[in-house]
Amino acid sequence: MKISKNRYLQVFCFVVVVLGIIRAAVPRLGMSVDERRVADSIQWVADSVKWVADSIQHREDSLQAVRDSLENAFRLKVEAEQAAQEEREKAAREAAEKREKEAEKLRKEAEKHGKTAAGGQEASTAGVGLAKPSRFFNADGTPARHRIVSVRSYSEAFPDAQDVQIVAANKWGVSPVMNRAEAEGRKSELVYVGSNPYYFIEPLYWSIPYLVPRAAVLLQDIGSNFLDSLQVKGLPACKIIITSVMRTKEEVERMRRYNGNATENSCHMYGTTVDIAYNRFLRVEENDQPYSKQNTVADVRLKQVLSEVLDDLRRQGRCWVKYEVKQGCFHLTVR
Repeated sequence: MKISKNRYLQVFCFVVVVLGIIRAAVPRLGMSVDERRVADSIQWVADSVKWVADSIQHREDSLQAVRDSLENAFRLKVEAEQAAQEEREKAAREAAEKREKEAEKLRKEAEKHGKTAAGGQEASTAGVGLAKPSRFFNADGTPARHRIVSVRSYSEAFPDAQDVQIVAANKWGVSPVMNRAEAEGRKSELVYVGSNPYYFIEPLYWSIPYLVPRAAVLLQDIGSNFLDSLQVKGLPACKIIITSVMRTKEEVERMRRYNGNATENSCHMYGTTVDIAYNRFLRVEENDQPYSKQNTVADVRLKQVLSEVLDDLRRQGRCWVKYEVKQGCFHLTVR
């Protein structure tokens, strides 16, 4: 049987297309034994890497779920304790109001029947408590307990990033100093800040304890307001811990060698900015001991109270605040 030229070309093209489809669908058919071994090794490594990545992600998701569950459980516990405390305070107020009404009734009866001055004095004494209730004490004289309100979301309440804070730093700050010796020679512009009754500055390795006076006053107000808030909320007295203050040019350059994310034009260089830890607080009753991690306490309630203080000052226009997740601190600049 004689095959024409056109028919031969058609059959040849068809065979080439079929072979190409088979090669694309099953690439191993065209490989040698060594190539197949290499391909199998590469595929095994890729599958192993994917399995490890999936395992790590699953572990992170599990840990985050556990953290969220613990925080929610603790929040529910705190809310339940606060609700119980409010019920006790409500009962105390109702009892005090009842005593006030009875005292007022006795006073009116004494006036109506013309009792003696002694009797009137006795009735008025029984009526003590008609004055406006104190913020720190209930009507029956027991210490008043305030609820922990916190903020709805730390990231939403404190979103002030570098571009916002650097404007305030340039407005209120000093020109950056080269090193600590230069900072000590500029005491007309900077003030030394050290640990005091309102806050604690942990050992500084990447900054120096100097601020502009406006920022030093803000820092002291934060520490004072935090201690006051702890008292009215019935929590143990603790100091805030300052982890970073003013940075010199030399320290910023040194940081950038080890941390590629470090900002070259950091707000810390202007003496207007501090970092306040939110996951560590110093117990006041242990201040006479050398500072160590054993002297600190981690309590989500303390973080919530600190957020209330900072949110209040931020709303007053006294500072910008950024919630730093990885560094575990509130990064704030005076306004």
